[in-house]
Amino acid sequence: MSAIDDMQIREIVQRVLKQVTGQARPGPTSAAAIPPAEATSGSATHTGINKVVAIGADHGGFELKETLKATLTELGFDVKDMGAYNKGAVDYPDFAHEVARQVSTGKAWRGIMIDGAGIGSCIVANKVPGVRAGMAYDYSSAVNSREHNDTNLLTLGAGLIGVNLAKQIVKTWLTTEFGGGRHAPRVEKIMAVEKQYLK
Repeated sequence: MSAIDDMQIREIVQRVLKQVTGQARPGPTSAAAIPPAEATSGSATHTGINKVVAIGADHGGFELKETLKATLTELGFDVKDMGAYNKGAVDYPDFAHEVARQVSTGKAWRGIMIDGAGIGSCIVANKVPGVRAGMAYDYSSAVNSREHNDTNLLTLGAGLIGVNLAKQIVKTWLTTEFGGGRHAPRVEKIMAVEKQYLK
């Protein structure tokens, strides 16, 4: 694993400072930033007419899901609620799978899944072809998952983060572009590993 040099650290710090102070806002992911395999999958981009975000939760994430639905609408996204629809006990794999399926089939541009810790849903979502799910628990992990890994599905742990932090993570994740450059071949390798196991 190569170390980050001083120049890269300065660039990252300057970019984060500009975003935090409002001097520069990360733009939406453009079609050019989407890897070729994803660009041809029929997924709607944030710059397109349909800005669909699929969202789901188990009983532990239900309340946060309802709050984030309003946040997504305020940000100009079309929200596709995949359940759960109440706080009754349910199994997170069912809902994580459905959110991931929406992303994989191009019915949603991005997906967000919330359970108690965010870990189990992340594991489930990453079993679905074409999905690159990442769990975020702060601003930095949200930025990193987009810039470095081009994640298209976000998982959150309602039991680990508060509402205000969750809103910040979601907004940051949805508006941070994939960095491309040295990260692009690494993401291609992730997808190549997946293809080895597809029948």
